[in-house]
Amino acid sequence: MSAAAERDLVVAIRAEMAGIAPSRGCCRRAEAAALAPFAREASLARLAVRLGGDPDRHEPYWSWTTAAPHCRAAYLRGLFLTRGSLSLAGGRTHLEFVLEPDRAKRLTGQLAELGLPASQRARRGRGVVTWKSAETIATFLRLAGASASLLQLEAQRVARTLRGELNRSLNAEAANLARAVQAAARQIEAIDRLEAEGLLPSLPPRARSVAAARREAPEATLAELATALGLHRSAVQRQLERLEWRSLSGETAGRPGPGRAAPI
Repeated sequence: MSAAAERDLVVAIRAEMAGIAPSRGCCRRAEAAALAPFAREASLARLAVRLGGDPDRHEPYWSWTTAAPHCRAAYLRGLFLTRGSLSLAGGRTHLEFVLEPDRAKRLTGQLAELGLPASQRARRGRGVVTWKSAETIATFLRLAGASASLLQLEAQRVARTLRGELNRSLNAEAANLARAVQAAARQIEAIDRLEAEGLLPSLPPRARSVAAARREAPEATLAELATALGLHRSAVQRQLERLEWRSLSGETAGRPGPGRAAPI
Protein backbone atom coordinates (compact mmCIF):
# COMPACT_ATOMS: atom_id res chain seq x y z
CA MET A 1 0.00 0.00 0.00
CA SER A 2 1.40 3.39 -1.00
CA ALA A 3 1.92 6.21 1.48
CA ALA A 4 -0.98 8.12 -0.09
CA ALA A 5 -3.26 5.10 0.24
CA GLU A 6 -2.22 4.69 3.88
CA ARG A 7 -3.06 8.33 4.61
CA ASP A 8 -6.40 8.00 2.81
CA LEU A 9 -7.28 4.94 4.88
CA VAL A 10 -6.49 6.77 8.13
CA VAL A 11 -8.69 9.67 7.00
CA ALA A 12 -11.47 7.20 6.15
CA ILE A 13 -11.23 5.60 9.59
CA ARG A 14 -11.52 8.95 11.35
CA ALA A 15 -14.36 10.03 9.07
CA GLU A 16 -16.26 6.83 9.73
CA MET A 17 -15.90 7.29 13.49
CA ALA A 18 -16.91 10.95 13.33
CA GLY A 19 -19.98 10.03 11.30
CA ILE A 20 -21.35 7.60 13.88
CA ALA A 21 -24.55 8.85 15.54
CA PRO A 22 -25.05 6.88 18.77
CA SER A 23 -28.65 5.78 19.22
CA ARG A 24 -28.47 5.73 23.01
CA GLY A 25 -28.47 8.97 24.93
CA CYS A 26 -25.93 7.57 27.39
CA CYS A 27 -23.51 6.85 24.53
CA ARG A 28 -23.94 10.35 23.16
CA ARG A 29 -23.11 11.79 26.57
CA ALA A 30 -20.09 9.49 26.89
CA GLU A 31 -18.64 10.49 23.52
CA ALA A 32 -19.38 14.15 24.16
CA ALA A 33 -17.52 13.88 27.48
CA ALA A 34 -14.42 12.77 25.60
CA LEU A 35 -14.82 15.42 22.92
CA ALA A 36 -15.80 18.47 24.94
CA PRO A 37 -12.57 19.24 26.83
CA PHE A 38 -10.40 18.90 23.71
CA ALA A 39 -12.53 19.75 20.67
CA ARG A 40 -10.54 22.64 19.24
CA GLU A 41 -11.20 21.79 15.60
CA ALA A 42 -14.45 23.25 14.31
CA SER A 43 -15.67 19.89 13.00
CA LEU A 44 -15.08 18.20 16.35
CA ALA A 45 -16.64 21.09 18.26
CA ARG A 46 -19.75 20.77 16.09
CA LEU A 47 -19.77 17.03 16.72
CA ALA A 48 -19.56 17.63 20.47
CA VAL A 49 -22.50 20.03 20.31
CA ARG A 50 -24.50 17.60 18.17
CA LEU A 51 -23.91 14.92 20.78
CA GLY A 52 -25.09 17.23 23.54
CA GLY A 53 -21.73 18.31 24.94
CA ASP A 54 -20.19 21.68 25.67
CA PRO A 55 -16.93 22.40 23.80
CA ASP A 56 -15.97 25.00 26.41
CA ARG A 57 -16.31 22.64 29.35
CA HIS A 58 -12.96 21.62 30.83
CA GLU A 59 -14.02 19.04 33.40
CA PRO A 60 -15.54 15.69 32.50
CA TYR A 61 -19.13 15.16 33.53
CA TRP A 62 -19.21 11.46 32.85
CA SER A 63 -17.92 8.51 34.90
CA TRP A 64 -15.99 5.60 33.42
CA THR A 65 -16.46 3.54 36.57
CA THR A 66 -20.24 3.32 36.35
CA ALA A 67 -20.51 3.34 32.55
CA ALA A 68 -21.83 0.42 30.52
CA PRO A 69 -19.52 -1.24 27.96
CA HIS A 70 -21.21 0.48 25.01
CA CYS A 71 -20.74 3.86 26.71
CA ARG A 72 -17.06 3.14 27.29
CA ALA A 73 -16.68 2.32 23.61
CA ALA A 74 -18.31 5.64 22.69
CA TYR A 75 -16.02 7.49 25.10
CA LEU A 76 -12.91 5.91 23.58
CA ARG A 77 -14.14 6.78 20.10
CA GLY A 78 -14.43 10.43 21.08
CA LEU A 79 -11.05 10.36 22.79
CA PHE A 80 -9.42 8.95 19.66
CA LEU A 81 -10.99 11.67 17.50
CA THR A 82 -9.59 14.42 19.71
CA ARG A 83 -6.38 13.02 21.17
CA GLY A 84 -5.56 10.00 19.06
CA SER A 85 -3.49 9.37 15.96
CA LEU A 86 -3.10 6.33 13.74
CA SER A 87 -0.16 5.52 11.49
CA LEU A 88 0.04 2.76 8.90
CA ALA A 89 3.41 3.79 7.47
CA GLY A 90 5.45 1.00 5.96
CA GLY A 91 2.97 -1.65 6.96
CA ARG A 92 3.53 -0.98 10.66
CA THR A 93 0.34 -0.18 12.53
CA HIS A 94 0.76 2.34 15.35
CA LEU A 95 -1.97 4.07 17.35
CA GLU A 96 -1.41 6.48 20.22
CA PHE A 97 -3.25 8.88 22.51
CA VAL A 98 -1.45 12.00 23.73
CA LEU A 99 -2.84 13.30 27.03
CA GLU A 100 -1.89 14.94 30.28
CA PRO A 101 0.31 12.53 32.29
CA ASP A 102 -2.37 11.75 34.90
CA ARG A 103 -5.03 11.18 32.24
CA ALA A 104 -2.64 8.96 30.27
CA LYS A 105 -2.04 6.83 33.35
CA ARG A 106 -5.77 6.59 33.97
CA LEU A 107 -6.46 5.69 30.34
CA THR A 108 -3.86 2.91 30.43
CA GLY A 109 -5.72 1.32 33.33
CA GLN A 110 -9.08 1.75 31.61
CA LEU A 111 -7.82 0.09 28.44
CA ALA A 112 -6.41 -2.80 30.46
CA GLU A 113 -9.90 -3.34 31.92
CA LEU A 114 -11.18 -3.85 28.38
CA GLY A 115 -8.45 -6.35 27.52
CA LEU A 116 -6.60 -3.79 25.39
CA PRO A 117 -3.27 -3.41 27.20
CA ALA A 118 -1.22 -0.43 26.07
CA SER A 119 2.23 0.93 26.81
CA GLN A 120 2.69 4.33 28.41
CA ARG A 121 5.58 6.77 28.30
CA ALA A 122 6.31 10.46 28.73
CA ARG A 123 7.12 12.69 25.76
CA ARG A 124 7.74 16.42 26.05
CA GLY A 125 5.82 16.65 29.28
CA ARG A 126 2.83 14.72 27.92
CA GLY A 127 1.66 11.19 28.53
CA VAL A 128 1.61 8.94 25.47
CA VAL A 129 -0.48 5.76 25.47
CA THR A 130 0.49 3.49 22.60
CA TRP A 131 -0.60 0.36 20.77
CA LYS A 132 1.70 -1.28 18.24
CA SER A 133 -0.12 -4.59 17.96
CA ALA A 134 -2.17 -4.77 14.76
CA GLU A 135 -4.57 -7.20 16.45
CA THR A 136 -5.15 -4.88 19.42
CA ILE A 137 -5.68 -1.88 17.16
CA ALA A 138 -8.13 -3.87 15.03
CA THR A 139 -10.05 -4.82 18.18
CA PHE A 140 -10.22 -1.17 19.21
CA LEU A 141 -11.39 0.00 15.79
CA ARG A 142 -14.09 -2.66 15.80
CA LEU A 143 -15.13 -1.62 19.31
CA ALA A 144 -15.21 2.04 18.28
CA GLY A 145 -17.43 1.31 15.28
CA ALA A 146 -15.03 1.69 12.35
CA SER A 147 -16.13 -1.64 10.88
CA ALA A 148 -16.10 -0.70 7.19
CA SER A 149 -12.64 0.87 7.31
CA LEU A 150 -11.40 -2.01 9.43
CA LEU A 151 -12.33 -4.46 6.67
CA GLN A 152 -10.20 -2.50 4.24
CA LEU A 153 -7.35 -2.34 6.75
CA GLU A 154 -7.54 -6.09 7.37
CA ALA A 155 -7.60 -6.78 3.63
CA GLN A 156 -4.47 -4.68 3.19
CA ARG A 157 -2.77 -6.44 6.09
CA VAL A 158 -3.61 -9.90 4.74
CA ALA A 159 -2.40 -8.92 1.27
CA ARG A 160 0.85 -7.60 2.74
CA THR A 161 1.35 -10.80 4.74
CA LEU A 162 0.70 -12.98 1.70
CA ARG A 163 3.13 -10.95 -0.40
CA GLY A 164 5.77 -11.31 2.29
CA GLU A 165 5.26 -15.07 2.54
CA LEU A 166 5.32 -15.42 -1.24
CA ASN A 167 8.54 -13.42 -1.50
CA ARG A 168 10.18 -15.52 1.21
CA SER A 169 9.06 -18.71 -0.52
CA LEU A 170 10.35 -17.52 -3.90
CA ASN A 171 13.66 -16.42 -2.40
CA ALA A 172 14.10 -19.78 -0.67
CA GLU A 173 13.22 -21.63 -3.88
CA ALA A 174 15.66 -19.52 -5.87
CA ALA A 175 18.42 -20.19 -3.34
CA ASN A 176 17.72 -23.93 -3.40
CA LEU A 177 17.73 -23.93 -7.20
CA ALA A 178 21.03 -22.04 -7.31
CA ARG A 179 22.62 -24.55 -4.94
CA ALA A 180 21.26 -27.47 -6.97
CA VAL A 181 22.61 -26.01 -10.23
CA GLN A 182 26.03 -25.42 -8.69
CA ALA A 183 26.11 -28.96 -7.28
CA ALA A 184 25.08 -30.49 -10.63
CA ALA A 185 27.79 -28.48 -12.42
CA ARG A 186 30.43 -29.75 -9.97
CA GLN A 187 29.22 -33.32 -10.35
CA ILE A 188 29.29 -33.26 -14.16
CA GLU A 189 32.73 -31.65 -14.09
CA ALA A 190 33.92 -34.45 -11.79
CA ILE A 191 32.44 -37.12 -14.07
CA ASP A 192 34.09 -35.54 -17.14
CA ARG A 193 37.43 -35.42 -15.33
CA LEU A 194 37.19 -39.07 -14.33
CA GLU A 195 36.38 -40.03 -17.90
CA ALA A 196 39.20 -37.92 -19.32
CA GLU A 197 41.65 -39.64 -16.98
CA GLY A 198 40.30 -43.06 -17.91
CA LEU A 199 39.07 -43.72 -14.39
CA LEU A 200 35.33 -43.85 -15.00
CA PRO A 201 35.17 -47.44 -16.39
CA SER A 202 36.98 -48.76 -13.32
CA LEU A 203 34.38 -47.44 -10.87
CA PRO A 204 31.77 -49.75 -9.29
CA PRO A 205 28.61 -50.35 -11.35
CA ARG A 206 26.41 -48.24 -9.09
CA ALA A 207 28.78 -45.27 -9.35
CA ARG A 208 28.85 -45.60 -13.15
CA SER A 209 25.04 -45.77 -13.36
CA VAL A 210 24.68 -42.67 -11.18
CA ALA A 211 27.28 -40.85 -13.29
CA ALA A 212 25.45 -41.77 -16.50
CA ALA A 213 22.11 -40.65 -15.06
CA ARG A 214 23.56 -37.32 -13.98
CA ARG A 215 25.02 -36.73 -17.43
CA GLU A 216 21.73 -37.54 -19.12
CA ALA A 217 19.74 -35.27 -16.80
CA PRO A 218 21.95 -32.45 -15.51
CA GLU A 219 18.87 -30.49 -14.38
CA ALA A 220 17.34 -33.39 -12.42
CA THR A 221 17.04 -33.24 -8.65
CA LEU A 222 18.48 -35.95 -6.42
CA ALA A 223 14.96 -37.27 -5.85
CA GLU A 224 14.34 -37.48 -9.60
CA LEU A 225 17.64 -39.29 -10.18
CA ALA A 226 16.83 -41.69 -7.35
CA THR A 227 13.43 -42.48 -8.87
CA ALA A 228 14.93 -43.07 -12.31
CA LEU A 229 17.60 -45.40 -10.89
CA GLY A 230 15.39 -47.16 -8.37
CA LEU A 231 17.63 -46.08 -5.50
CA HIS A 232 17.17 -44.13 -2.31
CA ARG A 233 17.92 -40.42 -2.54
CA SER A 234 20.66 -40.77 0.08
CA ALA A 235 22.35 -43.50 -1.97
CA VAL A 236 22.44 -41.27 -5.05
CA GLN A 237 23.81 -38.38 -3.01
CA ARG A 238 26.58 -40.56 -1.56
CA GLN A 239 27.61 -41.81 -5.00
CA LEU A 240 27.77 -38.29 -6.41
CA GLU A 241 29.84 -37.12 -3.45
CA ARG A 242 32.23 -40.03 -3.98
CA LEU A 243 32.52 -39.21 -7.67
CA GLU A 244 33.53 -35.67 -6.77
CA TRP A 245 35.98 -36.91 -4.16
CA ARG A 246 37.58 -39.44 -6.50
CA SER A 247 37.96 -36.90 -9.28
CA LEU A 248 39.92 -34.67 -6.92
CA SER A 249 41.88 -37.36 -5.07
CA GLY A 250 43.11 -39.38 -8.02
CA GLU A 251 41.56 -42.56 -6.60
CA THR A 252 41.26 -45.44 -9.04
CA ALA A 253 38.91 -48.38 -8.74
CA GLY A 254 38.25 -47.70 -5.09
CA ARG A 255 41.97 -47.41 -4.15
CA PRO A 256 42.93 -44.12 -2.49
CA GLY A 257 45.70 -42.05 -3.96
CA PRO A 258 48.95 -41.34 -2.10
CA GLY A 259 48.41 -39.70 1.27
CA ARG A 260 44.61 -39.79 1.03
CA ALA A 261 42.01 -41.89 2.78
CA ALA A 262 39.01 -43.28 0.97
CA PRO A 263 35.66 -41.75 1.91
CA ILE A 264 33.42 -43.71 4.20
